[in-house]
Amino acid sequence: MRVLTWNIRWGCGCDERVDLDRITALLRTKDPDVVCLQEVASGHPGLTGSSGEDQIALIAGRFPRYSAHFAPASDLAGDDGGRRLFGNMILSRLPVAQVLRHSLPWTAEPGVPSMPRIAIEAIVAADFGPVRVTTTHLEYYAASQRAAQVRRLRELHEEAHSHAAAPPPPDDVDPPFRHARRTRSALICGDFNCEPGSAELQGLVLPFDGAPALKDAWTIAHGARPHAATVGLHGCAWPDRAYCCDFFFVSEDLAPRVARVEVDDETAASDHQPLLLELG
Repeated sequence: MRVLTWNIRWGCGCDERVDLDRITALLRTKDPDVVCLQEVASGHPGLTGSSGEDQIALIAGRFPRYSAHFAPASDLAGDDGGRRLFGNMILSRLPVAQVLRHSLPWTAEPGVPSMPRIAIEAIVAADFGPVRVTTTHLEYYAASQRAAQVRRLRELHEEAHSHAAAPPPPDDVDPPFRHARRTRSALICGDFNCEPGSAELQGLVLPFDGAPALKDAWTIAHGARPHAATVGLHGCAWPDRAYCCDFFFVSEDLAPRVARVEVDDETAASDHQPLLLELG
């Protein structure tokens, strides 16, 4: 199972041009089973280089063999009467049993810019069994919001474990109450907007009372080797230095399956680099 996560900055590269063709061309070369994207936009002509194109539909249309699932973190009225959407997207060529969308905490922090954040969860059928894939994009400016969002991700992991341990709903239950079994096996990825060793990430991997612990997939694959930079390359306007803020975390039962974690440091199609995880 190959999973790729990438903050695509609405397709805007280091040259400040929006070009979804180069985004999708690179995705195809990686041949992922599941694609997790952050900063997908629709109806946002005010974004650098954007004409307000519906990137949700455009990206889905470029991957007809994949199911496409979008979760807007931000959903606002547009000047033209449409909606301005900004959020995360999952594409999967593996069967998807269920999709859940989780709003993350967004308590006001006066004097600090911030925006709503969301996590989208899809239960996908890997060859070795179902896996709960969640992708998110945490707050950048407000550290207190980011810490609360990490705590919520932990709560969601515990919640999913409780569902996995519970008996399935009976076959004769009313249709709205039917649901797919959420799984112990989990993968959480995306742009966490904090660096390796930060207090937020240390909090994410603390032990749980019953649920399987979450492990940094890079550390599983590379040991003590420092995380490769996922931002700050190719002369992009942001940031002013190279570091890592994009990660994969896997539940401890998936840790033995981590075969490869790598960063593509060559593309300048976004201000972030794509990160690929392979589970054997």
